[in-house]
Amino acid sequence: MNSREDDEALAVAAVAALTRQLELTPKPGLPDPRDLRARVTRRDLCSLRWSARALTPGLAAMAAAARRTGRATPGLRAELGSIGRCTEHSVALAGGGHRGALWALGLLVAAAALDPGARGAEVTATAKRIAAHADRRAPRRPSRGSSVSAQYGAAGARGEARAGFPHVRRALDALATARAAGAPEPRARLDALLTVMSTLQDTELLYTAGPHGLRHVQAGAREVLEAGGTSTRAGRSGLAALDDDLHARGWRPGGSGALLAGALFVDALPVTPA
Repeated sequence: MNSREDDEALAVAAVAALTRQLELTPKPGLPDPRDLRARVTRRDLCSLRWSARALTPGLAAMAAAARRTGRATPGLRAELGSIGRCTEHSVALAGGGHRGALWALGLLVAAAALDPGARGAEVTATAKRIAAHADRRAPRRPSRGSSVSAQYGAAGARGEARAGFPHVRRALDALATARAAGAPEPRARLDALLTVMSTLQDTELLYTAGPHGLRHVQAGAREVLEAGGTSTRAGRSGLAALDDDLHARGWRPGGSGALLAGALFVDALPVTPA
């Protein structure tokens, strides 16, 4: 094995994690294998999977940058930002989407490359050290997410990363708990998604639904979990109701979906070249 193969393996594993998140169903308010053309995203599963593949070269480049640098330095953070912006352009040409997932997966892939023996919370701790540095090459104009974060005092994607991805860790714990209880893998993943939704200050939801809408979604996710999660009849009934409600309102908890993809990537470590 060589470093290039290792970098590509990490990128492929990250895209596979994103694809597993896309294919999970039913996801309240989020794209899934059902009739996506009738949903707010206006994208079908094939186009979302195609554009997800466009992340692969950029994620491999991020892994290579981390491995080459060897430490969580300001220079590495700036290089990751530059690669990420180029990758966003490539993904836009392939159909768009996945911006939040690119941010989370990019930092986690870089962390995994920087510390190949790390697992679980060790990976998120390394990502925290990378994210602690400012991206000195970033555009001066604020993004929609940063504007919403400033308006409502939410942590946002940047705050989540600088805190060491607490919701990725929560999702990993939820996966472990559900699996230990004998839940089928899709239901374990849905419980992990709902765990993230129940507390995340999702800036995409804040933008479309405001603080009241965010609290409404968080409460709905908690109700499903308190009913026993998606492995119980009551939990599945609550999930279906929450799904109908969010799609009727056009509310999309995109941040939760991106962080679930990050958790599924970390959960799959270690990865080996094909």
